[in-house]
Amino acid sequence: MRFRLTDDQRALRDAVRRLLSRRCDPAVLRKAAEGPPVLDRELWRALGAVGVFALRLPEAEGGAGLGLPEAVLVFEEAGRALLPGPLVATHLAAASVPGAATGETVVTAVAGGLVEWLDAADVVCGDAAGAVPLRSVDPLTPLHRVRGGRGEPEPGGTRDAGDAARAGETRDAGDAGGMRPDPLAVLLTAAEQLGSAVRSTGLAAQHARTREQFGRPIGAFQAVAHLCAGMLVRTETARAAVYAAAVTADPVDIAAARLLADEAAVRCARDCLQVHGGMGFTWESEVHLHLKRAWMRTRRGGEVTQSEEVLAGGLLVDGG
Repeated sequence: MRFRLTDDQRALRDAVRRLLSRRCDPAVLRKAAEGPPVLDRELWRALGAVGVFALRLPEAEGGAGLGLPEAVLVFEEAGRALLPGPLVATHLAAASVPGAATGETVVTAVAGGLVEWLDAADVVCGDAAGAVPLRSVDPLTPLHRVRGGRGEPEPGGTRDAGDAARAGETRDAGDAGGMRPDPLAVLLTAAEQLGSAVRSTGLAAQHARTREQFGRPIGAFQAVAHLCAGMLVRTETARAAVYAAAVTADPVDIAAARLLADEAAVRCARDCLQVHGGMGFTWESEVHLHLKRAWMRTRRGGEVTQSEEVLAGGLLVDGG
């Protein structure tokens, strides 16, 4: 399978990166994190204008007529820039919700028992009745918990996920509404996790080259070098899995990509903090924001055991 990007794919990636570097740089993020999260509607419309939400719509419907590989590249850049907002839900609703494709309508969705940006959204996919606000670990992403989410039984229900599985159902106690998450939402979230891992790895390598101790760059010390090398391996492994899943759109490949991308995003952010030392968790640094966003995204794809079961089932089938 060839993963070399075409000229058009590189141009798309670079255009999105330039837009986000102007509108969503670390200084802007730090400023936004100081107060209650506010969705930037102007930026949302700008994303719609460049085709982020309509990327996979046919040209006859005003879209770009591109596919999942291109969408994954865009969402990787969004994760790299820590772009706030319900990007995945709005993108997936572009074909069905008026105004979503152009960024005029903000769409969010119930996922993993949580709903992001509920108060800022114009449309909510899923039942968010009775949702209660939570104190989000990510200062840039407001969260609500919905009834039936983790730790709260569904109305009238006492069965756990094991009971549902034995009954042959696809419901899961960890998800509001009980249904498995949309595989496309899982894949696009994995792409965001990949982008965050890429950024954390780059920040760690840059700091290791420039920060000196005992007259030498800290990257010259074996412990720091091993941390950076491990980050690179995890990131590139996740990249291969995410890109492959974008080509095949196979649920088993998506499950594998999700697991690897979650691990890469969380562990690379943690190792990046280790490389930076105490300053990594200061408000002036963006490193801690990547860790907090990575933690939050792991819930969007539903319970980890769901992806593990999908992957295990695929391996059993392939093994006969």
